[in-house]
Amino acid sequence: MSRRVLTLMVAGFLTLTLAVVGTLLPVPYVVLSPGPTENTIGAVKGKPVISIEGRQTYPTTGALSLVTVAYQGGPSARIGLFSALRGWVDPTIAVVPEETIFPPATTAKEVEEQNTQEMTGSQDDATAAALTELKIPYRTVVTVASTEKDLPADGKFKSGDEIVSVDGVPAEDRETVSAIVRKHKVGEQVTFVINRGDQSQTVAVPTVAATDGTPLVGISMQVAYKFPFKVSINVGDVGGPSAGMMFSLGIVDKLTPGAMTGGKSIAGTGTITPEGDVGPIGGIQQKMVGARDSGATVFLTPADNCAEAVKAIPQGLTLVKVATLHEAAQAIDKIRTGGSAPSCSAS
Repeated sequence: MSRRVLTLMVAGFLTLTLAVVGTLLPVPYVVLSPGPTENTIGAVKGKPVISIEGRQTYPTTGALSLVTVAYQGGPSARIGLFSALRGWVDPTIAVVPEETIFPPATTAKEVEEQNTQEMTGSQDDATAAALTELKIPYRTVVTVASTEKDLPADGKFKSGDEIVSVDGVPAEDRETVSAIVRKHKVGEQVTFVINRGDQSQTVAVPTVAATDGTPLVGISMQVAYKFPFKVSINVGDVGGPSAGMMFSLGIVDKLTPGAMTGGKSIAGTGTITPEGDVGPIGGIQQKMVGARDSGATVFLTPADNCAEAVKAIPQGLTLVKVATLHEAAQAIDKIRTGGSAPSCSAS
């Protein structure tokens, strides 16, 4: 066997070994890539993304698409070294440290559950923001999120109970309820009036001392909304809060005559507050690529993401800068009528 042949065989063996090792060697990174898009005024598997019952709705056309980011990797399914290397050379993909997506001491299941909770919360906030934009009144109420085991409230309250009043004082917000409980001495009774389903109940529980001596009863509270009609949102396995603005726009479009987009394909992203403020999100580069691949020509971009987004604008996509739901609706109106909307590239 000649030296040249032997060298080639050894080189080939080493290359094969490196390939196998690179494929099998797990690394603590997550690969982020453009995920699927969903038209909020369209349907998923034949079911409308947004359904409204108890209020007149109007037909519409075009697309107001939410965008997502897909990921590979994580503590229970780590990617190989070569997968990470491929991600580093692909401009449409981001490779980030595992703890960016999965904080230490959390499991993939816990992250998934948190994303689901955030999605549910963002849908409620999106409905509230849409009704605020349309000046349709609604109420907020304080509800029981959970009770702490072995504390006085345990077994007396259920998740979802609406707290109407405490010691005769209306429960306007969580701070009011907490302040009244803290005014009691340890061991004193606190009287709650609650709504559980269609029934009103009075529940009296004593306070106990927290570790710092503060009186408490063991209730974790959250704010819930009472809307004048039912809004249901169906997005399958999509999680997280970043679709809030697009949900709000879809709800506004369905509740107002005419097509908001004029038949155009518009995508976007951003969290939303009940007051209509649009917040920044992660994975902006991958979401822009997903928007372009779905056929969108306009991408509604949170103002706080603009500086990052303008560095990697996909060809054929125009970025529109928005800080509130009202600004987003105004921008779409200008685009529909042939005008120009504020751009992320504008100074």
